[in-house]
Amino acid sequence: MKFAILLSGVIPQRDDQRANHHGRPLTFDKEAYRRRSIIEQCIGWLKECRRIGTRFEKLAINFLAIVKVANTQRYLTLAFSGRA
Repeated sequence: MKFAILLSGVIPQRDDQRANHHGRPLTFDKEAYRRRSIIEQCIGWLKECRRIGTRFEKLAINFLAIVKVANTQRYLTLAFSGRA
């Protein structure tokens, strides 16, 4: 393997499994968990957009343009909906 990426789990353990943690830490990094949650929600929202979820655009430059349009649409929806 040319590149090694060090990853660590950020999901907290359930209360009923803490007795059998087998060397895993009982605590977790709340800030890393928040960042992970934001990324997962963003990816989940992008998958709801049909053109992005099915990779309708085959060229990378066109796909990037569709992702940018979808993000702009999402931003404008949130900015002017009164929910933000």
